Amino acid sequence: MTDPTVPESPSPVELEIQRIRGIMGQGQFAEALAASQMLVAEFPDNRDVIYLVAVCQRYLQQIPDALATLESLEKRHPRFSLLYQERGHCYIALRDAPNAIAAFQQAVNRNPALPASWSKLVTLYRMTGQHENAGLAASHVEISGKLAPEVLTATGLLADGDRTAAERIIRPYLLRKPDDVEAMRLLARIALELDVLDDADLLLASVMEIAPDYRAARYDYARTLLKRHKHAAGLEQLEILLKAEPDNRTYRTTYATAWVGLGDHEKALQLYRELLVGAPRAPDILLSIAHTLKTLGRQQEAIEAYRQAAASRPHFGDAYWSLANLKTYRFIGEELTAMQASESAPEIQVEDRLHMCFALGKGFEDLGDYARSFEYYERGNTLKKSDSPYRAEFVEQNTAEQKAVCTTAMFASRKGWGCPDPAPIFIVGLPRAGSTLLEQILASHSQVEGTMELSDIATAVVELEGHNKDNTHRVYPKVLESLSAEDFERLGEKYIRDTTVYRTDKPFFIDKMPNNFRHIGLIHLMLPNAKIIDARREPMACCFSNFKQLFAAGQEFTYSIEDIARYYRTYVELMDHWDAVLPGRVLRIQHEEVVDNLESNVRRILDYCGLPFESACVEFHKTQRSVRTASSEQVRQPIFRDGLDQWRNFEPWLNPLKAHLGNLIP
Repeated sequence: MTDPTVPESPSPVELEIQRIRGIMGQGQFAEALAASQMLVAEFPDNRDVIYLVAVCQRYLQQIPDALATLESLEKRHPRFSLLYQERGHCYIALRDAPNAIAAFQQAVNRNPALPASWSKLVTLYRMTGQHENAGLAASHVEISGKLAPEVLTATGLLADGDRTAAERIIRPYLLRKPDDVEAMRLLARIALELDVLDDADLLLASVMEIAPDYRAARYDYARTLLKRHKHAAGLEQLEILLKAEPDNRTYRTTYATAWVGLGDHEKALQLYRELLVGAPRAPDILLSIAHTLKTLGRQQEAIEAYRQAAASRPHFGDAYWSLANLKTYRFIGEELTAMQASESAPEIQVEDRLHMCFALGKGFEDLGDYARSFEYYERGNTLKKSDSPYRAEFVEQNTAEQKAVCTTAMFASRKGWGCPDPAPIFIVGLPRAGSTLLEQILASHSQVEGTMELSDIATAVVELEGHNKDNTHRVYPKVLESLSAEDFERLGEKYIRDTTVYRTDKPFFIDKMPNNFRHIGLIHLMLPNAKIIDARREPMACCFSNFKQLFAAGQEFTYSIEDIARYYRTYVELMDHWDAVLPGRVLRIQHEEVVDNLESNVRRILDYCGLPFESACVEFHKTQRSVRTASSEQVRQPIFRDGLDQWRNFEPWLNPLKAHLGNLIP
């Protein structure tokens, strides 16, 4: 999160927006409109500039033009609540009460902290005889009036996606009013959106102590716990909420999702299906049912559920991408035609469009139309990258710091530290490098529990980092030098304790979080007897497979050819370092070698883990277990070579990738 004490200098466009607002404040709307239109010609996607154009047009009684401007703004920035409020004002000018009501309702649904919209709704509801709705709107006006101006302003900014601006207002306010639960909850929501989950956890736990009956805050607390993979604790919070409101669909949906997090997919499926009663075409519930069926290996049922989800609302990109992401599904011609029409539809939302692009990329790849396939993959990646904060230099800087801190001498002086429990088997590497295959092989052994991609190591890193979130002043990994033997033992014991919820009574379990390769030094110090397996794949195949994969969350480095190549180079550099300072600690398994000689590599893996050979590990595709990654359907089939060189179909467009990978290409 940002440092609110450091002021930000306004950019030239922000200064011009301030000047135009000053002109509008003087009632000179014609001059302000001319200036806004000049600015929008230079910055056609700037949300605030387009909004000023619409406001000026309305004040000049150019209502049709204002509505057209707002329609353009909605296509670019559909989350922006003020555009809907402004549309409501336009319809009032046209004396169109029904459309005005609809517009103001859209505004407050996106941003409840809009007293002007609530006030207009009070008047409009009374005019149209909707007295109960008028009373509800009036209560919102009253609630807004009780909030501190800073909280009201920051709430609106957050609703419109301006997280940094909201934080800069609410942090100083909380220093003055540390017990304002609305401000505490708001800062926690900002932290939740920024994925600073430890801050959100602490803030919301404090709110629960001050105001235990504040249900909205308790729901935020439950969501935070689930995002931190504290599923059992999250379930407890949701059960408190459901006891008070047993029919609340939001609580019930999140409760079902919590059971997914705990790995009880049958329970989750039952809960999702109960939610369909009374709402048989709920798109998100149908999609969740399909995901759960896929995880359980019930592919045909999953396909049917995905199709139902796709039919439940227009342009549902995630449903089509989920079908493509089965890897074994092939779109028929009419499906591709409908998907292309959706992708190019003017009204499609950005999130649906990027999902549709990745699905179309897979559809045309299956047809052998690689030029069109790459076009869609590239378009989807560009859309995804445009909204990503990822910066490759931060990862590269962390790699240099890991090498500087985690030396041979450091490890030698700390030999035998940490928790001695040998249960964890870490599978690390890059996504799409064959880690799910290795997990399935090991999980087929009678002594090994297959879990999921656990976030506990990342959580430990966050806790070591403390509240210092400035990327330019990280304390990890430097902090490793100052930790004691007791500290590392405590970290290891906590990891074992927190992962117990995902295990049965088997003596070993798998943690398949790929990016843990960045923290092998920490893993070695806190769990010296854990096994670590590096799943590696040939660089061109691995990088391109990531480029055409749309991940549900994280893996932000995969949405640009340059970022992928730089990340792969960093991965190899850091793994070479671990090999040098911890020789023999990590077992490297090359994906292509597993495909070519399965049994000998299975024996290598089992020998390294100290496990006796079991033929079930070679017949891994017969193992019945939940698999949650993109390779779930592939590892339920015998091993095959077809996918090893798929990247060569796209070779004419991959020269930039080759250039960035350089000498890493064999």
